[in-house]
Amino acid sequence: MRRSPGVRSTHVVAAAAVGGAVFALAGCAAAEPPAPHSAPADRVDTSPHRCGHGWGPHPRPGTHTFTLHNTSGTAAEVQLTDPRTGAVFGEAEGIAPGAVRTMRARLGAGTYAFVCFGEDADPVTGPAVRIRGRTAAGAVPAAVPLTAHDLIPPTLDYQHWVTTRMTRLAAATDALRAAVRTGDLRAARTRWLAAHLAYARLGAAYDAFGDAGEAVDRTTAGLPRGLRDPGFTGFHRVEHGLWHHERPAGLVPATDRLARDVRALRTAWAGTRMDPADLGRRAHEILEDTLRAELTGRTDYGSGSGLATARAHVDATRAVLDRLRPFLRTRYPGLPALDRRLGGLARALDAHAHAHHGGWTPLARLSRTERARIDAAVGDLTERLASVAALCDVRRTP
Repeated sequence: MRRSPGVRSTHVVAAAAVGGAVFALAGCAAAEPPAPHSAPADRVDTSPHRCGHGWGPHPRPGTHTFTLHNTSGTAAEVQLTDPRTGAVFGEAEGIAPGAVRTMRARLGAGTYAFVCFGEDADPVTGPAVRIRGRTAAGAVPAAVPLTAHDLIPPTLDYQHWVTTRMTRLAAATDALRAAVRTGDLRAARTRWLAAHLAYARLGAAYDAFGDAGEAVDRTTAGLPRGLRDPGFTGFHRVEHGLWHHERPAGLVPATDRLARDVRALRTAWAGTRMDPADLGRRAHEILEDTLRAELTGRTDYGSGSGLATARAHVDATRAVLDRLRPFLRTRYPGLPALDRRLGGLARALDAHAHAHHGGWTPLARLSRTERARIDAAVGDLTERLASVAALCDVRRTP
């Protein structure tokens, strides 16, 4: 797996219908058509001394658009919360001094308050505002924030799961090396795929692998001499040799190097600790990478196994979701639909596996319709998993 940009950074979460709603990023929120019964925009102060002031005199249920204005001299972070439970309906990060951001949220009857977090300052909770009347259509409870402490047990469990899979990965690469050394290239190609998929299923751990992981799964991107660069090592180096009829003089050392690097990765992993705050984001990034790399053919060095790797990434995504499921059941009502979509993608990819010879349909042999359907399914899941990443993000709390 390659590292991809994080989901969070300084994005604005414009609307959160968690426990029901989906967190929407600022770019998406700006594109939303105005709600038919939206309340007029409220200009809300986000400075510590006037946090949350500016709501209209008689707020009603429906879609509210808040213009967040930071009148202080430092950057601010703002959350719209239930003051009783601390559940978050929306948030905006990194509002510069004097800057203005827009937040849209669909609110039902209830009590709400803004919480303002200044730099190097205690959080300030603004006045509680009561909205009376019926619950607005589509309004749902917000998500109670997760803490790093909440995410430690599932992260440790995932680390243990990766540790057990490392042994399988090492055994698979040893089998690949043995086939190459005996000159049985047909068996070597089959074993290469098995070993590479074993690695691909460890998707959420890739950022913790560091240089050891780079040596195992490097591509030619950024290497001055491309395929001939001495820095080109790992699975894709061996893949290129196997599917381009490289002589043993070059292929045996490359495979030996891969087996050593996998064992070095297993040794390094024993002392690695994943950041609990990263687990939710990794669930999103696995298929984001799939869409960007495997489904464009950028990581195919001859095997035509992009769909097989994409299928392994579905397993990798499920491995993360299974650890987050206890939190998501009460925070993300879209979880059943997400599970169904993952299952549908897995079946669509499995249809391109050829059991009689262990191969997979190369991307180039897919019809335009087949390719569009797979791309659309992965893109849809990437959007849904962005909500999982937002819900599992560790947030500051009052």
